[in-house]
Amino acid sequence: MSESADMDHASAVAAFEAKQFSNALRLFMPFAEQGDADAQHRVAIMYQNGLGVVRNCERALHWMKASAEQGYAVAQHGVGFMYLEGECVEQDAAEAVRWFTLAAEQGLAGSQTTLAQMYEQGNGVEQDLEKAKEWYTKAGF
Repeated sequence: MSESADMDHASAVAAFEAKQFSNALRLFMPFAEQGDADAQHRVAIMYQNGLGVVRNCERALHWMKASAEQGYAVAQHGVGFMYLEGECVEQDAAEAVRWFTLAAEQGLAGSQTTLAQMYEQGNGVEQDLEKAKEWYTKAGF
């Protein structure tokens, strides 16, 4: 990133953290369109929750998947959550497991814990208490 782009990105992050979401969306969008996984994830969050913009499930899913498909663990967790809860997509626990696994394998504790619970309950996967224990251990429990 150029120095100017770095400053724009920093301004976007600052606007997001200050909950100035319409400004953050405007500032993040060029980065999201250029393939920046963090920007794509943040844009998805804003569309998913109607932050600074009218809630739009189609755009939320588009940007969350764009980020997740680049290997961005937090977005992979986000896609998993969408499938688990049936938010912006048809509920699909098996698909949720697939996305949570990608994030969990990168060390994301929230995904590791969610996977452990899913294995413990047999939700989206065959119940497997050993695998549940394995994921709980990786998550630090």
